[in-house]
Amino acid sequence: QVQLVESGGGSVQAGGSLRLSCAASGYPYYMGWFRQAPGKERDWIAAIVTGGGMTVYTDSVKGRFTISLDNAKNTLYLQMNRLKPEDTAMYYCAAVDGGPVPLSQLLAAGTYNYWGQGIQVTVSS
Repeated sequence: QVQLVESGGGSVQAGGSLRLSCAASGYPYYMGWFRQAPGKERDWIAAIVTGGGMTVYTDSVKGRFTISLDNAKNTLYLQMNRLKPEDTAMYYCAAVDGGPVPLSQLLAAGTYNYWGQGIQVTVSS
């Protein structure tokens, strides 16, 4: 069983930065970040292989967002720079447990076994 607790959201002006944190109670194989804007589907943003540190990103955040993991603190981060109004959404931390999966499956919400409660990020223009 993995429990995930997000923190660090809030409001920021366009061009600003925020760092989201996700404290995990267990040691999943993979962790990722998703976001969901009102009236839209939950979209994958980034994922990390906890054992080796490999990271993958969706194109819209490449070069602006960085996913990282502090193994000592068992905490996942999402550093978000050069934020845009279209980044406004509820952000969710997620984890995959139970064994390796193809990296391509990390883009799908259904792959993840555990989810945080979500945290709001609002970017104003």
